[in-house]
Amino acid sequence: MTPTDLRDLVIANRILANEGVVDAFGHASIRSPDNPDRYFMSRSRAPELVTVADLMEFTLDGEAIDLQGRTPYGERMIHGAVYEAQSEVNAVIHNHSYEVIPFGVTGVPLKPIMHTGGVIGSSIPTWDIRDKFGEGDHLVVTMDQGRDLAHCLGNRRVALMKRHGCVVTGRNIREAVMTAVYLQINAKLLLLSLQLGKPDYLTPLEVEECTARQMTPLALDRAWEYWRVRAGADKI
Repeated sequence: MTPTDLRDLVIANRILANEGVVDAFGHASIRSPDNPDRYFMSRSRAPELVTVADLMEFTLDGEAIDLQGRTPYGERMIHGAVYEAQSEVNAVIHNHSYEVIPFGVTGVPLKPIMHTGGVIGSSIPTWDIRDKFGEGDHLVVTMDQGRDLAHCLGNRRVALMKRHGCVVTGRNIREAVMTAVYLQINAKLLLLSLQLGKPDYLTPLEVEECTARQMTPLALDRAWEYWRVRAGADKI
C-alpha cells in the first residue's frame, strides 16, 4: 500500500462529503493492492473529517489488523463481502444519498437519463434486508447480511438498499467516486423528470459507450481534480 493510495482514500471521503453524497454517515474503502484479502477504510468517523491517521486495515470478514483502541464502522461487512464476491472490485462506497433512497422504496426504476449517468448501469437491483433477516435497524453488521447484499449486487456497479441507501463499487476509488456522485445527480434529475412526463432513458448501448468514455483518464482525472479542489483536499 502506497501513501498515494491512502491519500486518495482520504480525498475520496472529503469529495463525497463535499458533494453531499455522504453526511455524518457513510464510508468508503479500497482493497489492499498488496493483499487482495484485506482492505483499508477509516475508523468510525464522519467522512469529511477523515485523515490518513484514521485509516485501518481489515480482513475480508471485518477483523481489524491493528485496532489500537479505535472503533471501526459497524457496517464494514458490506465492504468485505463485496470484495469477497467480486475480485475485480477494488473500491466500495456505502452512502444514504437522499435523492437515491426514494427509488429504493417505491419500485420506480433508477435508470440513467444523462450521458454522465451512464456509469450507474442499465439495471440497478434493490436489496431488502427484511427478505432474509426480518425487521430491524437495517444496518448490515454481519457477514451473512453483507454476502446477501453482495449476491444481489452481482457484477453490477450499484445496488440500492431498501429504506437505507446504496452500495457503489469501482475498479479503483476514483471510478467508485465518479459513480457515486453521478448516481446521486442522475437520481435528482430523474425525480424532476418524472414530474414532467415519461423520461427518455439511455439505451443499453448508450450506457455502455457513455461508461467507457466516462471511465477514461480524459474524464476521470478531470472530474477528480475538480472535486478534489472543491473539497479543499488538494493539499492532503
